[in-house]
Amino acid sequence: MTTNKEPAALIEQTDVVIVGAGPAGLSMARALAPSGLAITVVEQNNRTSLADPPFDGREIALTHYSKELMQNLQLWSRIPSEEIYPLRDAKVINGYSNYQLHFEQPTKARGKPANSLGFLISNHNIRRAAYEAVLPYSNVRIIDGHSITEIDNRQPEAIEAIMDNGQILKSKLLIAADSRFSSIRRKLGIAAKIRDFGRTVIVFRMRHTLTNQHTAFECFHYGRTLALLPLEEHLTNCVITINNEYVKEILSMTPAKLEEDIKQQLRGKLGDMTLASTIHHYPLVGTHASAFYAQRSALIGDAAVGMHPVTAHGFNLGLNSVGILAKLINDAVDQGKDIGNKSLLASYQRHHMPHTLALYHGTNAMISLYTNDTPPARLVRSLVLRVSNNLPPLKKLISLQLTG
Repeated sequence: MTTNKEPAALIEQTDVVIVGAGPAGLSMARALAPSGLAITVVEQNNRTSLADPPFDGREIALTHYSKELMQNLQLWSRIPSEEIYPLRDAKVINGYSNYQLHFEQPTKARGKPANSLGFLISNHNIRRAAYEAVLPYSNVRIIDGHSITEIDNRQPEAIEAIMDNGQILKSKLLIAADSRFSSIRRKLGIAAKIRDFGRTVIVFRMRHTLTNQHTAFECFHYGRTLALLPLEEHLTNCVITINNEYVKEILSMTPAKLEEDIKQQLRGKLGDMTLASTIHHYPLVGTHASAFYAQRSALIGDAAVGMHPVTAHGFNLGLNSVGILAKLINDAVDQGKDIGNKSLLASYQRHHMPHTLALYHGTNAMISLYTNDTPPARLVRSLVLRVSNNLPPLKKLISLQLTG
């Protein structure tokens, strides 16, 4: 809350304030833009990094439903076709067993013919596409290089966001899209379950001499997890998840040593390996907000739910939050209703919360099991894979989650 406001001349009226110009925030801006609402996006990074985001090592797995949402928002067409990689099928391996839980290439997804479980697109390409998609709309304003320091939501008809330069943005609705470590979520007084896994994700691309057959692998090796995300037939994104005390050991490897390490981890499955990108690493922390809205405010994207990447639901859930909330807001505009009223925001939470809670806790339970290397846990890990592989209804349910 703020008690000492700046002079009235610094107050700017807008309809919607979106905090965060990442993929979720800009997708929301694009989803609302045709309504004619005055939309202000506040982003602490500069416009150059929005227009031309650097490669950050992250490849985003997208479901067929996410593809539809991105097509509707005109993001999909802005990504070079040669940089949209099909994910044909996926396999899960426990320890160093040859047994695999196999999710086969589907023939249909969402009732339409399909030849892939989903798609892989680099995070920086999604960010660029989302930025370009809002540029044609004069009613979308991006304020870059600034952050929100305080929020006043005591007024029943409006919410005020105070920027670090003293300017006040007064709107009907504020939407937080500022990452899983959201400062806006805290300022709104919304609690969150935060799980620090004590692990780090290390990501990089490798070229290899044998084909990956556009198949993703999740290898729950003992001591570390190695995910393989197929890009080109001989180019794969490698994702190492490892306890924090061993991170320095990986990061200090020479390219040649890292190449040999991954080759040994894979037992030569992809042949000789060559490092093909810079190496990036990120702390592994999961979050789930206790509520997705407060007075004239809502959470979307990672500010609402920050997932462990193992099930590849992160940005898919972010897009889902955009789709649900944007429809409710656009319908309210068409009907001349208040876009920030409590019933609208409560409806958003009712639609989005149950699915995210199930995925969040289910994923965390799976991770707890598959990072437990005690002998009893190893046995249970193997049994779970075999049961999942041989129980068609369960396997089909998981496949439906993968395709969206």
